[in-house]
Amino acid sequence: MPTWGEIVVLAGGAPVTTPRDAARDAARDELVKADYHRHDPSIQERVINWITDRIDDALGALAGGGTSGTTGLILFLVVAVLIAAALWWRLGAPKRAARTDLGVFGGTGPRSAAEHRADAERHAAAGRWAEAVREQLRALVRGLEERTLLDPRPGRTADEAAAEAGRALPEHASALITAAHTFDDIVYGERTADQAAYQLLRDLDRTLERARPVLVPAAGGAA
Repeated sequence: MPTWGEIVVLAGGAPVTTPRDAARDAARDELVKADYHRHDPSIQERVINWITDRIDDALGALAGGGTSGTTGLILFLVVAVLIAAALWWRLGAPKRAARTDLGVFGGTGPRSAAEHRADAERHAAAGRWAEAVREQLRALVRGLEERTLLDPRPGRTADEAAAEAGRALPEHASALITAAHTFDDIVYGERTADQAAYQLLRDLDRTLERARPVLVPAAGGAA
């Protein structure tokens, strides 16, 4: 196809006067459209392919493919770190192992709310805040059971106790949920116990002793 300067002459003799820069830009804009790239590998596939290639390089180096054993080992360790990073990026942080939840009272025998409160105060006086929090929550739940606001039930969790008690004491439902979360976080090792956590449960226990329940009518009964 003959050209003169910026003019392109077609076979039929008609000139095309599109500038070269504009034609190049138009071609580039056309080629970046998604239709031309729908079968391209995704970013994840590219990363996996790259890691696979690096593993092959590292294994070849360890096998003595022109590289010292030390260099090959370093390459292998680098690839291992890259694999770990890729898995972290793809799957997220490792999840904490599922806990074994034995309920609020664990394996202890039946004790009164007063006994649990006395133990909580003794632990608090000694600065053993985790133990104080545990016994204070047990005192709170046992106190609700003694007032028949909760039915005694072995294996009940703190969350379950808070949800059930919140229906009878709706004004304190939010505080009960907060207390249950505080207990869970400390007892199962996610949070360090302190005096503030113990005081939170102790104050709530005292408040609930004076709280009057809301009577919920039985199903089918009079409103």
